[in-house]
Amino acid sequence: MKRILAAMLGLLGLVGLGGCERYLMEDIRPGVTTRAELKSHLGDPGIEWRNADGTVVWEYSMQPSGITCYHVTLDRAGVVKRVEQVLTEARMAQISAGMTEDQVRRLIGKPAKRTSFPNKGETVWDWLIDDRMPSESIYFNVHFDGNGRVTQTGRETVQRG
Repeated sequence: MKRILAAMLGLLGLVGLGGCERYLMEDIRPGVTTRAELKSHLGDPGIEWRNADGTVVWEYSMQPSGITCYHVTLDRAGVVKRVEQVLTEARMAQISAGMTEDQVRRLIGKPAKRTSFPNKGETVWDWLIDDRMPSESIYFNVHFDGNGRVTQTGRETVQRG
């Protein structure tokens, strides 16, 4: 009985967490929300990229506990132009051998963790992509060689508890 109750509470917590992630972005409106309002609502971004066209992209990652990462594009005037959830199947499918760490970060956001394997000359980045089951978490992995280039991608299911 205790196990069932614990599993149910865990599941409710996960549902609530996913809702919280979406709720954070609800008030951010393209064409309306300003840079100052965005910063007041969400705080400092994890990283900022300046684009050649004068736009700026701010990253808000919910990793390592959440399963989303948002890129918010600001126009030259500092008004939100676009809000994108970038940790998606379509974007993960775009990652290919030879891409750099920066290219991967710009595509799907900050990883939940980075693990170095010095003997193999490899670093693996992991993103939590599914945590709906109370007993397991699913991660998307990107493997980089010693030069910071993608060698392969994969998925890993990690049992909890």
